[in-house]
Amino acid sequence: MRQKLLLLAAVFFGILAFVLTYKQIQAEKAKISGEAEYVYLININRDMAGGEEIKSDYISKVEIKRLRNTSINFRDIPWDRRTLIIGRKLENSKQKNQILQWDDLKPASRQNGFTGRIQPGYRAISIPVDTTSSVTNLIQPDDNVDIIGTFRFPEMRGDNSLDTITLTILQNVKILATGNNWRSVAQDQQGGGLHGYSTVTLMLSPEEVEMIIFASQKGRLSLSLRNIEETKFTSDLQSVNFKFLEKNIPVYNEKREQKQRTR
Repeated sequence: MRQKLLLLAAVFFGILAFVLTYKQIQAEKAKISGEAEYVYLININRDMAGGEEIKSDYISKVEIKRLRNTSINFRDIPWDRRTLIIGRKLENSKQKNQILQWDDLKPASRQNGFTGRIQPGYRAISIPVDTTSSVTNLIQPDDNVDIIGTFRFPEMRGDNSLDTITLTILQNVKILATGNNWRSVAQDQQGGGLHGYSTVTLMLSPEEVEMIIFASQKGRLSLSLRNIEETKFTSDLQSVNFKFLEKNIPVYNEKREQKQRTR
């Protein structure tokens, strides 16, 4: 009888130990799952040799789950930084479906970076824009725009009244970047659409830089987007105020009507 009781006790405690161990394992799994996160990284779509240049169609987005641990310095390249690695070269060969890491890249050449996009004799300058002045954020790197300014000047009447004037300041200006994105849509085919921004970076001569900085402090600047094939300059543009507007509205509408008839 005593042996049976000992056997039953051993079975009982064995089952109890199993249950407690199972619960502990499940609790650890739940803890680990709670500390994990999904991240989007850059996946290599093809076998690549060392020294080969990375192109937009050589990479794709991959989702992985890993522990949310800030003490670990991950070398993986996040998908939202992909524009920084297009055009970079691999340090070592990579196989298809491997995750790209910063250590896999050759040191960036300044010529291949953003400064390499600035032509000799020109400078890069950023100006603030909003949704309206940037054509609803449709302006993108490598586009050409005209810069239009609207200012308030004292009228030549000897009093303190102000007149609002709008005029084209510069024509056919190259857009180098929108926000911190300086890759064109053609270079970033995996970009997933257009992104919002609050600044644009222009390529100007040193003299134009001074003028645009001054103009941006004294009035409102807007950008007028050009057709990709249009590079000519218009020489007969005039400054517009209320008197000019009132006088020329019929003239402009007549010109528009004539253009539409000849299409």
